Amino acid sequence: MRFIPLIVSGALLAILLWGLSTPLSAGKNVLPPLGGFINPYSGFWANADPVYADGKIPAHTLSIPGLTGRVEVLFDEMQVPHIFAENEPDAYRAQGYVMARHRLWQMDISARQTSGRLAEILGDRVKSMDKMIRRRGLARAAEDDWAEYQKNEFTRTMMEAYTDGVNAYIHELSPADYPLEYKLLNYAPEEWTPLKSCLVIEGMIDALNKKDSDLASSNSLALLGRDTFDYLFPLWYPKQIPIVQDTGQWGGFKKDQQGLLSGLHYSLNEVPERVFASPFEAINGSNNWAVDGSRTVSGAPILCNDTHLPLRLPHVWYQLQLHLPDYTTYGINVAGVPGVVIGFNNDIAWGFTNVSQEVADWYKIYWTDATKTKYTVDGEVLEAELRVEEIKIARGETILDTVRYTIFGPVVYEDSADALCDYAYRYTTHDPPSADDLEHFFSINKGKNYSDYRRAIPGLDCLSQNVAFASAQGDIAITVQGNFPIRAHEQGRFLQEGNSRDNLWKGYIPQEELPTLYKPSRGFVFSANQHSTDPSYPYYYAGRFDDSRARQIYSRLKDMHQITADSMKTIQMDNRSLRARDALQAMLPLVNQDQLSPDEQELYEELSRWDARYLRDERTPSVFTMWLDTCYNYTWDEMDAHRMKGIPVLYPSIWKFSELLESDPGCVFFDYAATKEIEDASAVVTHGLKVVAAIVREMEPEKLVWHRFKKFAIMHTAQIPAFSRMDVVTDGTRHTPNATDSDHGPSFRMIVELGEHPVAWGVYPGGQSGNPGSPYYDDLVDDWAAGKYRKLNFWLDASADGKHITERMEFTPQN
Repeated sequence: MRFIPLIVSGALLAILLWGLSTPLSAGKNVLPPLGGFINPYSGFWANADPVYADGKIPAHTLSIPGLTGRVEVLFDEMQVPHIFAENEPDAYRAQGYVMARHRLWQMDISARQTSGRLAEILGDRVKSMDKMIRRRGLARAAEDDWAEYQKNEFTRTMMEAYTDGVNAYIHELSPADYPLEYKLLNYAPEEWTPLKSCLVIEGMIDALNKKDSDLASSNSLALLGRDTFDYLFPLWYPKQIPIVQDTGQWGGFKKDQQGLLSGLHYSLNEVPERVFASPFEAINGSNNWAVDGSRTVSGAPILCNDTHLPLRLPHVWYQLQLHLPDYTTYGINVAGVPGVVIGFNNDIAWGFTNVSQEVADWYKIYWTDATKTKYTVDGEVLEAELRVEEIKIARGETILDTVRYTIFGPVVYEDSADALCDYAYRYTTHDPPSADDLEHFFSINKGKNYSDYRRAIPGLDCLSQNVAFASAQGDIAITVQGNFPIRAHEQGRFLQEGNSRDNLWKGYIPQEELPTLYKPSRGFVFSANQHSTDPSYPYYYAGRFDDSRARQIYSRLKDMHQITADSMKTIQMDNRSLRARDALQAMLPLVNQDQLSPDEQELYEELSRWDARYLRDERTPSVFTMWLDTCYNYTWDEMDAHRMKGIPVLYPSIWKFSELLESDPGCVFFDYAATKEIEDASAVVTHGLKVVAAIVREMEPEKLVWHRFKKFAIMHTAQIPAFSRMDVVTDGTRHTPNATDSDHGPSFRMIVELGEHPVAWGVYPGGQSGNPGSPYYDDLVDDWAAGKYRKLNFWLDASADGKHITERMEFTPQN
């Protein structure tokens, strides 16, 4: 009997040890083995950054396989690496090492997402995401990219050198050193490859280029008829100021596209019964502009850029400087990719905004039989290319999924319940790049003038961007750059038939015929995701364009002289919305004040005094947002009725809604279907104000303050609240130049003043480190939210002022 307690104790100890070393299920989530996670030597405790004595600058001497010369890396007070190398491959090796040191898990998760490999670590709950990303052809596109890039010696060398650096860091790691997310998810880093860098590139391309409303447009056209559809969804906004205006330059290359119209058909015979995805994804915006020396105090050009993206921690961008014997460049790049993407050097500066044109189409495929291996085009039977995708599930099965590729692209949906079942997806990123593209684009890092800029940017064709430019020589320019399909009028706006080669794209708009603006007499160029051109441009395009930020930026720039960097900051931080102003001016006169109670009248007077600025501590932006949303939703209740049935349809833009209020207040759409009365615009806005007044009466006053109402937060990529910033207070809204939304906003504000020596300022809502235990994880968030900037350290040699250096790293060749 005396052995029983011993046996029981031993059994309990065994169970405890088993529990501490085994992943545990928690609903749909899986917890890491707690023993390893809480181990004081190798668990999460080991991820805290060391604290150095005051004044001590840590120094490290390291090596990377393949290194041919000495590389010195100086880290400044923002932990930005300044890489001083004797040749480009060594610079990229060092870049790979330091980027992996700061952002390894982010690099891994980004490559996994685009390759459709998240389920290997996250399990069954994300297998549908993996399946969809592969069926859309992104993993294959990355494979095609690397197959082409290897043919170019510079690109292959650059990518392989960067990979050497990443893997040198990975090979140094023990399990105790793994980034915290690896420990939480209970997996280990795997070696980096150039293909993974291509996957990261494709992921960024897709995040910016992935947009289409073909299904919603087709449904809306079928439901509304041609006249009403054209009335509600015009292709051009009359108040818009395009990026490149027509000065007669189109006349030299007008194309006769009428021949493309034959054989173009739209699938409008039946309305799909289910929604496949929302057609109303938020625009990934951005602002950029450049002013020439005639408008600045210094007499030198100033370039400004702020890219708008979903905001996450670790932050999407990584700052760095590359210093080579023949050039020095500073800027940002995505973790996982070598070089500098947006930035400046001694001679030029450049920045991007999203073009917003749609570059993807859907085509109905006609199979010959139920096996779906052959299809017909122009009466000819063609065989589909079958690609088998192997999706591995953590702690589970391996799924084999066959994707059918046609001459129109991959068939994404094959379930008959899906609205786009048996439609092929034609996407510009499916086309393999030129082998020389990346070499051309990264040559901008060493560019010296406008000619170098023009030679470099065609290498960006995989990603459609408005590329603003300024040079120390005094030039400014902007180019609408990318691969833009040559389409017939309205081709790609609706679903298309895939039974005729006539419906294939007719190539891409030639580089020399893309919209570009060089040294305009007005003294500035600008873009904010508005239309690329006015309707006189001879090539058809469509997309989702911002209609207000560009007008506000233009209104500021056209009247601004004696410009300094500080005055440019006021535009980047501008919180006035012309979208709100236009709607407010249309709504206020329609309110029937005789029907208002005293508190409703007070609300009306408050709105009348509002200057359309979205300031963090005011309540009027919240009141107006509720009023506009209420009136808009009452007006388009007919659209809601179709969406409730699972039919994706378009909703008119806010500018069109405002225009209807002013010019067509008796429009039939103002009638609310749920009532017997026939409402007009006045009834809608008056009723809407009463609804909002009732809400305001019941709401706690502090919840009406704008920053609380919009609930801004910067979440960790894995949605871990403890690693997120939930306490950030910001001005602005998505439709102001300072385009902050609940989880979206300016991801890197940059201002560069060129001249004899460039001077630059910048800030982003994050930090250089991806480690939540590092002081550099989110150290810039508060400055970013407050509209403060950091001066960017552009060091010309490695003997930089020591007070700015926080760490040194030296790489030497292996013996």
